[in-house]
Amino acid sequence: MLRMLSILAGGAVVVGLGVSWAVTGGVFNKSDDQFASCRTSVIAGGTAAIGGPFSLQNAKGDTVTDLDVITEPSLVYFGYTYCPDVCPLDMTRNAEAVDVLADMGKSVTPVFISIDPARDTPEVVGEFASLIHPKAIGLTGTKEQVDAASKTYRTYYKIHNTGDDMYLVDHSVFTYLVLPEVGFVEFFPESTTPEQMAKTTACFIANS
Repeated sequence: MLRMLSILAGGAVVVGLGVSWAVTGGVFNKSDDQFASCRTSVIAGGTAAIGGPFSLQNAKGDTVTDLDVITEPSLVYFGYTYCPDVCPLDMTRNAEAVDVLADMGKSVTPVFISIDPARDTPEVVGEFASLIHPKAIGLTGTKEQVDAASKTYRTYYKIHNTGDDMYLVDHSVFTYLVLPEVGFVEFFPESTTPEQMAKTTACFIANS
């Protein structure tokens, strides 16, 4: 049983920062946007402002890049395995969306990137991912690697290190839809249902 399922005392403080600024202010030229009919949000500066290359460690401790990981449409989430509530709920929602998409004949991978590398070793993120979904990929890395990946995706996190192993981490709670050879195309807030996520993701896949 994962530690995160046993650390239910006390609530995690999770914030909707990171890319929340992106839902207003930007305008796509729909005539040039192949995904115009799929979009549920407007991203200031366009989708090119979010996402890109990263170098992290997989469950085996091997260094992998975005090219190794994003080999099919992927739902990318930044969190931590000691999270007492939001992270497992969001990742479970993402896994349910992946299953809905599988029923639609579309293959999608859920990806979990830890923002707590001090506790989330490759083995720990691997265990977490395997319990979430058979296809899920867990990634961690050095603090420098994690900081770089977080910056690339414009995520927010702040570790409240209280001097013991039970500290919490504030973090943004968006899931990112990333397509191979295209990159980031959409993000989903915490309120998105598995069915809504699957419908929107299927639209992006069909138009890619």
